[in-house]
Amino acid sequence: ERAAGVYHRESRSGKYRLTYTEAKAVCEYEGGHLATYQQLEAARKIGFHVCAAGWMAKGRVGYPIVKAGANCGFGRTGIVDYGIRLNRSERWDAYCYNPHGKECGGVFTDSKHIFKSPGYPNEYENDQICYWHIRVKYGQRIHLQFLEFDVEDDIACTADFLEIYDSYDDINGFVGRFCGDELPDDIISTGNVMTLKFLTDASVTAGGFQIRYTTMDVPSKPSDGRNATSQGKTNYLSGKFGVI
Repeated sequence: ERAAGVYHRESRSGKYRLTYTEAKAVCEYEGGHLATYQQLEAARKIGFHVCAAGWMAKGRVGYPIVKAGANCGFGRTGIVDYGIRLNRSERWDAYCYNPHGKECGGVFTDSKHIFKSPGYPNEYENDQICYWHIRVKYGQRIHLQFLEFDVEDDIACTADFLEIYDSYDDINGFVGRFCGDELPDDIISTGNVMTLKFLTDASVTAGGFQIRYTTMDVPSKPSDGRNATSQGKTNYLSGKFGVI
């Protein structure tokens, strides 16, 4: 995800796998460098929220929290700061800074937007990890509609995939994992936040995707299950609204 030139990176093999040297190399390979504490805080102030600790410049480790929660950030907002680490072999994620980098994720608060896979309409690249965070007004829901979808197909969706979470991070509210070239059903959030995570492996790419989101008012009676609409099937998720 990206805000004010700052974005989060994790190893393709999972979270918390990068030493300080490896984290620096990841950012520099993409034309940037490890973000400073000040750059991460500037991004946080405009909505950058990630529930994962990562390396910053000068060997510092921390993560930005916009929405306080019991499961992330110890119930407070701000930069959760682990300080400068004496052991640079510790393994964390990375926070990179590159204001001119290729768009790959972001933080969105508009009432509507169309997400595109990196490089669309060209094929996306290998070794991508992108997050899109959506945060709209309290009392609204988010309606996701898949316009185009072509992601490397495999039975278990373990190579390239798009994951959707009914929350402001990829820790809670897992909705589903998608790959292949069949358009997924529309999805409507339970509240005013959603997260999309796109991850690709080191081989085989495909055409990518376009996904549109719009806001909608809360229905008078919450609906569960799948409901036919004029635009196809819609997956209404049941639950409570979050505040951010």
